[in-house]
Amino acid sequence: MTPVTPEAATGRIAAVYGQATTDFGLARMPVLMTLSPVPGLLAATWALLRESLVAGPASRTGREVVALGVSMANRCPYCVAAHTTLLHATGDHRLAEDISRGDTPADPGHAALLGWATATRTPGAAGPEPAPFPAEHTAEYAGTALTFHFINRIASALLTDSMLPGRLQDSRLVRNLSGRVLARTVRRRLPAGESLPFLAEPPALPEPVWAAGTPVGTAFAALREAAGAGGALLGERARAAVLETVGAWDGEHPAMGGGWLDGPSADLTGSDLPGARLALLTALAPYRVTDADVAAWRVTHPDDADLVRLIAYGAITAVEGVEASIRRDLPEPSGTRSRTAPPSP
Repeated sequence: MTPVTPEAATGRIAAVYGQATTDFGLARMPVLMTLSPVPGLLAATWALLRESLVAGPASRTGREVVALGVSMANRCPYCVAAHTTLLHATGDHRLAEDISRGDTPADPGHAALLGWATATRTPGAAGPEPAPFPAEHTAEYAGTALTFHFINRIASALLTDSMLPGRLQDSRLVRNLSGRVLARTVRRRLPAGESLPFLAEPPALPEPVWAAGTPVGTAFAALREAAGAGGALLGERARAAVLETVGAWDGEHPAMGGGWLDGPSADLTGSDLPGARLALLTALAPYRVTDADVAAWRVTHPDDADLVRLIAYGAITAVEGVEASIRRDLPEPSGTRSRTAPPSP
């Protein structure tokens, strides 16, 4: 696929790239670039990423622990490398390396956040214990977890494993130095809501209760709407197969090989067969998406935009399952916070 580069970007795509450069500290964010064939999806993804992880008063270190824990649970090497580096950028170098080695963080609060984040992959595994963050930061922490359940799947399905050439991110020294370069940007406190004007119109879907009245709530509703629209690329039976399979998922990584896909796709024909298989791979095992899987879909849908829409549909289907599983244990935010409303259509 051919994404829109920052040099070639115009309009809304250029505006999103510009804010991402300023607020995230990277002039080129490959995950965002892969979404550029669908500007509305790009804008909604950036909005949820910014408002959950980057903006607002919650601890950036704590949110990076959540992003890293989710990425590890989803086996996304690209995102694991990125958020290990960003933890270095917060200044907590020991924490970053402890988690990268698989050790339990020394701080009990960070250990609880890591355990909670990792458990969000498995329905019900987060348990009856209250989530390990204060109610007033629910939107940011839960939003960060759900953001990376989405982004991990996009990255694994459409990007390579390596964040840096030659897998330089595997070096502790490189991670440390890269984090120091990003430190000034990462440690800033940014106002919430400044990404919402990039949304073309207010989302039609309701905001989640755990983030209602916050920029995170608006962004999450917008992403559900933008990514869910990709389901229209599949026929009714194919959509039903995807929803039923993901709905019954227990959070386990599927067995090696593609045999587990045979049952859900047994009655599908035409473009619905490769489409449903690609959506299911993205939802449950995106690191197993192959060039052949993509090529089979492109036989009838050669446009980059359709590939991105289908991948996003698979990803958001999994995210909605995760959200349904964890929402019962999330403390509701205390009161409505101010936000920047998107422009009227």
